Amino acid sequence: MNPVALNLSGIDPELDDIELNLFVSAMRQRHGYDFAQYAPASLKRRVYQLVEQHRTSNISTLTGRLLHDPTFLPQVLEGLSVPVSDMFRDPPVFRALRDQVLPALSVYPRITIWQAGCARGQEIYSLAILLEEAGLYDRCQIYATDFNDAALRQAREGIYPAREAQAWSRNYQAAGGTCSLADYYSARYDFIKLDQRLRRNVVFADHNLVTDAVFCEAQLVLCRNVLIYFSNPLQNRVLAMFRDSLLPGGFLCLGLRENLALALAARDFEALDSSLRLFRRCPEPVHDHEGG
Repeated sequence: MNPVALNLSGIDPELDDIELNLFVSAMRQRHGYDFAQYAPASLKRRVYQLVEQHRTSNISTLTGRLLHDPTFLPQVLEGLSVPVSDMFRDPPVFRALRDQVLPALSVYPRITIWQAGCARGQEIYSLAILLEEAGLYDRCQIYATDFNDAALRQAREGIYPAREAQAWSRNYQAAGGTCSLADYYSARYDFIKLDQRLRRNVVFADHNLVTDAVFCEAQLVLCRNVLIYFSNPLQNRVLAMFRDSLLPGGFLCLGLRENLALALAARDFEALDSSLRLFRRCPEPVHDHEGG
């Protein structure tokens, strides 16, 4: 049996935990990335995936390379950040943004939107299409942030495998699209490239939800399928940061597997559609600064 399989079998879970803690410490002390408050089971699973991917014998070997090979960090961040998404993922959410949120935002002369954890950019381009079709895009400043530099580079390029286009087109139509998704990209060989006009008002930037502070003041904050990887205390911190980022009456959109109900910041929000995880900051929020 090879060493990776031995570790993955969980024969010595205590040793596994020690190795994982040393890996987390190395990430924090050597590179400044703090994964201590990520959900332990999810973090361990992704670190094991890195062990297998890079054919190291165990987590300690991975940690040694992380400490001594400066070129290795981007590959580790790529494996830990889970930059997976689709255009118009969960179409009912985008339909609700189109029908309920954008009309409310249309009263503002200038609209600021923050997508935290933008991954490879599919949702940013989806949002840009919604805004374009609603006639609001030219009034918008959109900030798309992530701590994964490789994902941000792909997001800026807007180039994706052509095999995804058919499913994304179905999502777009289900989200209430008024044109054809093909109107927004050009196809060449096995790839599609999103139209440059969709990113004319988008700023892609590095921001770490674990360690960084409020990024901007916004009328809409989206952070979908990121909080599920965080521990409860870290979720509370991040949700408080989103609350403090939003203008009174601003909107928060979370992933369908995430919930605001048990967070300390919950009292500052009202549900616009709880099943779709759409919330609105109360006009006069009651702050609880613990965890925020």
